[in-house]
Order: sequence, then structure tokens, then C-alpha cells
Amino acid sequence: MNGARTQDRPVIVQDRPVALVDEHAHAWSPKTARTRFREGLTGPTAGVAAGHAQVNLIAVPADWAYDVLLFCQRNPKPCPVLDVTDAGSFSTVLADGADLRTDLPRYRVWRDGELVDEPTDARAYWRDDLVSFLIGCSFTFEWALAEAGVPLRHVEQGRNVPMYVSSWQCRPAGRLRGPMVVSMRPVPPEHLAAAIRESGRLPDVHGSPVHCGDPSVLGIDDLGRPDFGDPVDTEPNDIPVFWGCGVTPQAAVTASRPPFALTHAPGQMFLTDARDDQYRVV
Repeated sequence: MNGARTQDRPVIVQDRPVALVDEHAHAWSPKTARTRFREGLTGPTAGVAAGHAQVNLIAVPADWAYDVLLFCQRNPKPCPVLDVTDAGSFSTVLADGADLRTDLPRYRVWRDGELVDEPTDARAYWRDDLVSFLIGCSFTFEWALAEAGVPLRHVEQGRNVPMYVSSWQCRPAGRLRGPMVVSMRPVPPEHLAAAIRESGRLPDVHGSPVHCGDPSVLGIDDLGRPDFGDPVDTEPNDIPVFWGCGVTPQAAVTASRPPFALTHAPGQMFLTDARDDQYRVV
């Protein structure tokens, strides 16, 4: 990631507010969650299937796969790769029997960098040359934050986590370029050390924050107007804490305009069978 600031931020369609999927979803198994999503349930997956890793999805034609892989390797904070599929495959070692075309709550379909559809079933758009990248998600470390006593305002308020297109440019790779997207969680000062410590122990799901405090350092003018997700209500002393976000490849798609891409809808992730402890570094 290049810390240089820029005014050339891409225009990305605003994510619409949606309610959390189910008040009992924390107790679901990942397989139950995937089944419910396959049946048409949609919504943010924060708080779903307690203790299991969640991942972002981007699938691109095989002739763009190396560019995506190199982009992720050069920008590991927002894009930590947990699995890469063979071309055309819609299965992953992260979830036995799962189908990447149907088992997410909602998808986004991109053509030449433009968002053209947001289906709940991507089979009509699937191609035999698609290579899928599963990228670690910060929802995974939220269980560790909660166990450490860190409040999660978006979960408490039944909202999607707010995400922002920052002015920090990622390191380009091949044909891909674009800004880092960050997620934000307001953290009381007395819990800040725990939030940094606990998330830092899970580097494969974004790890420690990229910035704490003044949002203008990231080129963010108004926390009440996220580019994705929902605004959250904060307490007077809360500190805005920002983590690298797996929506970053979508910002790169908008900036770089590949002919086709399939992604998750922001905040609506793929639930894996992997336990979050598998990615914890002691």
C-alpha cells in the first residue's frame, strides 16, 4: 500500500441499508448459514455462525487472475488471500460441499468496471474460465473483539459495518490499481488497546488497524456517509478505528475496468467451515 493521498477516488454505487439476517444467526453452523443464503436469505453476515471465518469473494476471468493474485500479494492488509480456486471451479477447501455460485447472501456483477446486477444466485453469470479468490474478512476477528469486551456498534444497532473508499492508493499490480477500502468500528478509548491487540493476532483476516483517529488522514470527510454499509451511532468518546477491507478489489475493478468480475455484496460474506482460531497467531 502506498500512503500517498489522491483526489482520484472512483465512484462506487452506494450500498443500500439492510437488516441483519436473523437474531439467532450467531448460533447457526456455517452449513446452515450457507443453506439459508442459498434459499434466498440476504443481509449482512456480521454476527453469523459464531467462531467461524468469513471471506470476501472476487472471481475474474483466468487471463486476469495473475493480476488479482499479484495485487493481493502486494496489498496484504486489505487483501489477505485464504484460497484460490482452479478456473471454472465453484468449490473451495474452506467449506465442504459449498457452492460459490449460490451460497452467499448477495453478489455483485461487474462489466467493464460498471456494476450491472446484484443477484442472490450467480449461476446465470458463471463462466468456465472464472478463477475465484477468497479473501479474509474482518467479521472473523469480531468474535475476538467481543470476547475482549470491545463493543461492536454495528452489531448492537443491527446494521451493516460502515466502509469507506480511502485516499490511500494500493500498490498497483499489472492492470489492477485502485484505492484501499477500509471498514470502521467506533471503539471507546479504554478498549482501544484490546481492539488493536486482538485483531493483530489474526493477520489473515486483515489483522491490526491501518489507522486510528482522525478520518481525514484517510481522505474521509464524513463518517456519516459511508461508501458501503450503514452509518453507525457513536458514543461521545468513541475513537474511529479503521481496518483494511476486502471490498478493496471492488474499488480496483471500478478503477481498472476488467471486462468481467463477480464479487460479494459488501458486508454479505461467504461463511466457511474454518474456525477463526485457525488463523490466530499467538
